[in-house]
This record gives sequence, C-alpha cells and structure tokens, in this order.
Amino acid sequence: MGESVYKVIELVGTSSESWEKAAAAAVERAGEHLRELRIAEVAELDMQIADGKVSTYRAKVKVSFKYEDDH
Repeated sequence: MGESVYKVIELVGTSSESWEKAAAAAVERAGEHLRELRIAEVAELDMQIADGKVSTYRAKVKVSFKYEDDH
C-alpha cells in the first residue's frame, strides 16, 4: 500500500441551537466542496452573547481530507 498525504483546514461552524450542530454544519459544508473527508477535530468552542443571553454557538473544527495532485 502506498503512502498518503492529508491536508488539514480549519473551519468555524455556527448554530443558534448547540455546539454539536455548529460542528456538524462545518463538516457538512466542507463535504459539499471537498472529497474524501477523513477526520474532524473540534479544536475550540465559544459563544456569541447578545442582551445577556447566548445568541450563537460556534465550533472551530479542523477537518482533514486526502491531498491529491492534479497531475
């Protein structure tokens, strides 16, 4: 079996409902534009606050996918 190389990018997903939905939004969007997604790692969680209440959950996600040359 040959060697493989993977690229890692960082995305931020948002949701008004939960961190899980924010992370899932980032992965699902990446899946629309990238092939062969492999691993998603939640790197950071935070929230936006408005009027003393949580308005938006944010999840910073590192997503890896197989790197392929165009050659």
